[in-house]
Amino acid sequence: MTPLRLDSFDVFVAIVRHGGFRTAALERGVSSSALSQTMNNLEETLGIRLLNRTTRSVSPTEAGQRLLERLAPALSDIRLAIAEVDELRESPSGTLRINAPAPAVDHLLCPLAFDFMNAYPQVNIEIISDAAVIDIVEHGFDAGVRFGKQLARDMIALPLGPALRYAIVASPDYLAKHGQPQVPRDLVDHECIKRRFPGGTLVTWQFVDGDERIDITPGGRLTVSTAHNELQAALASRGIAHVLEDYAKSALLDGRLVELLPDWSPVLPSWFLYYPNRRLPSAAMRAFLDYMGQYRWPASG
Repeated sequence: MTPLRLDSFDVFVAIVRHGGFRTAALERGVSSSALSQTMNNLEETLGIRLLNRTTRSVSPTEAGQRLLERLAPALSDIRLAIAEVDELRESPSGTLRINAPAPAVDHLLCPLAFDFMNAYPQVNIEIISDAAVIDIVEHGFDAGVRFGKQLARDMIALPLGPALRYAIVASPDYLAKHGQPQVPRDLVDHECIKRRFPGGTLVTWQFVDGDERIDITPGGRLTVSTAHNELQAALASRGIAHVLEDYAKSALLDGRLVELLPDWSPVLPSWFLYYPNRRLPSAAMRAFLDYMGQYRWPASG
């Protein structure tokens, strides 16, 4: 019998988690054929098929599912043991995988990660931009970033960055042609740039002035899927945009955009970085959390 390799089981878990060889291979930085060969060797050694393979999907067999249920906690214990050994190193090492929406990646995580990597050269960081709410443990992430109300109860959450604020912006050329709205309800007569979430729903624009709150579903000819494209459209005078203030800051400072209805823009809670509370974070993760807690964020506005 060919000796079993522990990394073969890790490969098996990754393939099931991603539902296929291609994404699992991309995560591990190897070819799909290499993972396929690893699985063939594992199945041959065990003498039983672990995966059902079709041209469109990969799923565990009954034997594979039973093995998976026993492997997941065992592999978690192995990773924890490695993390504990890592504490004895002079400097934390390893890879941190973080899942976050694009705005948090653009304005918070990337600057933070770049500086952190300078301070901890033996730590690798992988940041995946994703607006969907996912199970970070199931998908192999060390941490995620979301708004507080979206967090699972078994997660530890820490504020990431300052409070957030949306800005309603348009170019001077657009305003010269179409006039400037004075109250949120005036927007129904304007060309607004709509943005659609990955799930298909349109972003609702929210306004607050004292006790009064108004929600508006914007109307307009152009619909995009990212804040970058929404800002790009506003700069091209295609209409009025609703973006996080950080996206529009430089264009507002140099006059390419004008902020509208500033007194109606609500201040929102910060993003939260969260991670599982049922296991100790690795040395690299603890170093990242400590660094984040001392990080000096640029002033908003």
